[in-house]
Amino acid sequence: MSSHSHMPRSAWVFPALAVLLFLASLIPGIGFTRSAGGLAFAAVLLVVLFGTVFAAVHHAEVIAQRIGEPFGTLLLTLAVTIIEVALIATIMLGDKAVPTLARDTVFAVVMIVCNGLVGLCILVGGLRYREQDFQVTGVNVYLSVLIVLATITLVLPNYTQTNPGPVYSSSQLIFVSVVTIVLYAVFLYTQTIRHRDYFIAGGEDGDDGHAPASGSELLLSSVLLLVSLLAVVLLAKKFSLVIDAGAAAIGAPPAFAGIVVALLILLPESVAALSAARRNDLQKSINLALGSSIATIGLTVPAVAVATYILDKTLVLGLSARDTALLVMTLLLSLLTFGTGRTNILFGLVHMLVFAVFIFMVLVP
Repeated sequence: MSSHSHMPRSAWVFPALAVLLFLASLIPGIGFTRSAGGLAFAAVLLVVLFGTVFAAVHHAEVIAQRIGEPFGTLLLTLAVTIIEVALIATIMLGDKAVPTLARDTVFAVVMIVCNGLVGLCILVGGLRYREQDFQVTGVNVYLSVLIVLATITLVLPNYTQTNPGPVYSSSQLIFVSVVTIVLYAVFLYTQTIRHRDYFIAGGEDGDDGHAPASGSELLLSSVLLLVSLLAVVLLAKKFSLVIDAGAAAIGAPPAFAGIVVALLILLPESVAALSAARRNDLQKSINLALGSSIATIGLTVPAVAVATYILDKTLVLGLSARDTALLVMTLLLSLLTFGTGRTNILFGLVHMLVFAVFIFMVLVP
């Protein structure tokens, strides 16, 4: 996590613009339609929404650095989870139900993180520094938790008997949700308290050199974080309309929406991870990348499960045979890539090629 001595202008401009955009959308005639004005509204919405997500993550980091671990990491994770759940629930429960969106988003997060982001970080770092080091012990913790979470949420639903098909029964869904939350909580405790040294390269203490925010800065970031999260939730419905229209225009399958949602929530952490790789801090890149994928499964799936259970909706979690093969290949490749504690450009290129296969198979199933 990073702290900033001066708040960037975008950290308050985008939340304000998001609130103004939502208020403007309440005026008759202003909103998304299939017209020139509607397309302009969609473009502004996407820019403002992405900027507001960045702002929310920034303010969460400021607060997290002040309150310390493990509450700081938990706050940052919860902020991103709220954004993700709001977008998923809005699209899933919209006019056109998409019961597979949570599955598609979680799967997209794993593929984007473990192939696209990790591959790009390794490739960029390898081109600049030839080889990069990291803590094998810490990565093994990430991968062991990720393998379990991905298997019980994305693969196991295909093989249950109580409810045939890629869905869990109510009791199974409750049990799996509790298990994922418990596993994520223990992982968080391991990462932030009991074995922090597993996740720090070169014996560093993880201090980024920035002074914690003052009381006034903390208060301002707290208010702006709440405003940012509220703005994203309020604009989620508008965002879902744009995604539906965009997917229909290019003839994309339903999984396309999951990729867009995943890209939206992963973008801030992806920028930070890539920047760390360029500074020869691959360990931080891995922490950001794999931590995001674990948090997505460990918190988003239970939250969406609660929403669908309360609203009596169907939640499809099981992957298709093709996507299961991609998932297994990704996890096996990750075990090999991170097995030695050193990386080079070939590992990065292989991961990026797998990511390219994933994107191509979504668009051309």
